[in-house]
Amino acid sequence: MSSDVTSSSRLGPLGFGAAPIGNLYREVSDEAARDALDAAWAGGIRYYDTAPHYGLGLSERRLGEFLRDKPRDEVLVSTKVGRVLEPNPDFAGGSDLADGYAVPNALVRRFDPTERGIRRSLEDSLTRLGLDRVDIAYLHDPDAYDTDRGIAEGLPALVRLRDEGLVAAIGIGVNDADVAARAVRAADLDLVMIAGRYTLLEQPALADLLPLCLERGVGVVAAAPYNSGLLATDDPGAGAHYNYGAVPADVLTRARALAAACREHGVPLPVAAIQYPLRHPAVRAVAVGTARAEAVHENLARLAVPVPASFWDALQEAGLIP
Repeated sequence: MSSDVTSSSRLGPLGFGAAPIGNLYREVSDEAARDALDAAWAGGIRYYDTAPHYGLGLSERRLGEFLRDKPRDEVLVSTKVGRVLEPNPDFAGGSDLADGYAVPNALVRRFDPTERGIRRSLEDSLTRLGLDRVDIAYLHDPDAYDTDRGIAEGLPALVRLRDEGLVAAIGIGVNDADVAARAVRAADLDLVMIAGRYTLLEQPALADLLPLCLERGVGVVAAAPYNSGLLATDDPGAGAHYNYGAVPADVLTRARALAAACREHGVPLPVAAIQYPLRHPAVRAVAVGTARAEAVHENLARLAVPVPASFWDALQEAGLIP
């Protein structure tokens, strides 16, 4: 079952990342979130990725409401486990913006990679989504808490969920290519979602993770191909986000060098950015997060732009990509 779920034809080429509809960085209206999801569906996107972390459950609730009238067998849904949401005992009307989301911090995240915690996390997600199943469950950011414990406890718990048929496919979702490679070596995973580490801008996943995934038949979903927005325009600016934060000077310099090369060869930087990860045989989809219908249309159009092989050759010769 998982082989079908993790195929390129089911996942890709473009997946919808639902962090922004959880009010990532800013408030998003229900209408805007729904418009973005409607645009994705109309554009043929059938893979949707969410997590309890995204807006303390808001992303899952909005996605579930959207999917309520959609044919369940036509869509792939992934969510993440490892963070359990619990009532905030100190809640006094504050915000979760310290963790990146413009929602009330009425809940707190607690890392729990135990089998009991993993099962509770999945059950809670199903309740918020209003679904009887998700297709893919990823262990989410164990490196933000305790990598060793996450891999030792969380991954075997996920294997058991898959063995019981509660999910079709399992994996890990992280921003660290080395942690992802450790997970692939430690457990029989179906997928890795790696965010920002195999992009036009940087390719640390190329050293170990991607060859390992190819060797073991593990599919890769390359998330955040714009590196949190830095590569989403033809003129990368200092005000853009990079890795969910401010852009370091050396990273901005590299992004601007890529932009200059793209202009020279007549290929828009965002087109190159969204297509680059898909050139690797281990990558089965790119996942891009947005809460704007217009951005969904742009991403679909960018994937359809023909890019000549000579362009990639020129970037290699200039030392801008491996």
